[in-house]
Amino acid sequence: MNLAVFLPNWIGDVVMTTPVLRALRSHFANARIIGVMRPYVADVLAGSNWFDEQLFYHPKSDDPALRSRAMLRHLRKEKPDTAVLLPNSFRSGLLARLSGAKRRIGYVRYGRGFLLTDKIKPPRDPNGKLARTPMVDSYLRLATVAGCPPESPQLELHTTEADRQHADVVWKSLGLTSRVVVVNSSGAFGGAKLWPPKSFGVLARMIAATLDHDVLAICGPSERDAAREIVATAQHPRVVSLADEQLSLGLSKECVRRARLMVTTDSGPRHFAAAFGVPLVSLFGPTPPVWGDNPTVLETQLMLDDLDCLGCHERMCPLGHHRCMVDLRPESVFHAVATAMQQAGSSDRPNPQAA
Repeated sequence: MNLAVFLPNWIGDVVMTTPVLRALRSHFANARIIGVMRPYVADVLAGSNWFDEQLFYHPKSDDPALRSRAMLRHLRKEKPDTAVLLPNSFRSGLLARLSGAKRRIGYVRYGRGFLLTDKIKPPRDPNGKLARTPMVDSYLRLATVAGCPPESPQLELHTTEADRQHADVVWKSLGLTSRVVVVNSSGAFGGAKLWPPKSFGVLARMIAATLDHDVLAICGPSERDAAREIVATAQHPRVVSLADEQLSLGLSKECVRRARLMVTTDSGPRHFAAAFGVPLVSLFGPTPPVWGDNPTVLETQLMLDDLDCLGCHERMCPLGHHRCMVDLRPESVFHAVATAMQQAGSSDRPNPQAA
């Protein structure tokens, strides 16, 4: 049996598919499983053994080898019997149909129902609108329809030896100890998710000065300036960043894995911590926490409770004030960090570098 799995495009969403990937790999142990994904997704899943083959695909790439026609040609050579569609896009449904897969499992969204053989209707609220359901639960429903037995919602990631060696170098160059809190200010979805770097800097100084922990600001290539601003605002020798390091998703994963706690916006790296069992303090505003809810995650969720516009899911604040994030005070976040550390017993956590 050849099984094609179409993966989402967002890093956090990919991490939330890992229970499905684990279920498919376990149930279809003798199948050849092909992952269809954006090229950067491979780094998120590096170190795992869920796929026998990876097909890289980006419809807007300048490289013709990554566009739809080339990917479809490669996929047809794999002759998939079944396609599991984790994204809800019409394009993924069309490609699955054109691949020749006789069984095509996915949610009936965006007018693609006629392209599917196993049509799953998304849950709706009493008003007929799409219900806000944890994404892990939605993804696992696809695995159930595919024939897999019930699977834990526990997220799962791995790091490679190269990732660990890279982090060793960074740990030494930045003078980090085994007592590290990671802060993450990223938000590829849009600026509405961001907490101000100055607020992160104030929080980082409080953690370093009061809780006897180093603070490491991680970042992506487009977030280096924000990470530098966090360090500059903190003005504390134990607050450092990856801004001047050679960046990779593998390095970010390993840094998060070694952390005793993570403070983060609702972005991809948040799910790294969830997968590695690292306690989280997560800051929410435009996105409802329910989409990422998972009973296996050690998480404190912070958001204001006095704004009518919370959960708007806009990429940029449509009202122009961005109060849902700006009004979250560093002192309130620090209190949540100190409480989460005490509850998780993180001060007694074994050195994660030895794991």
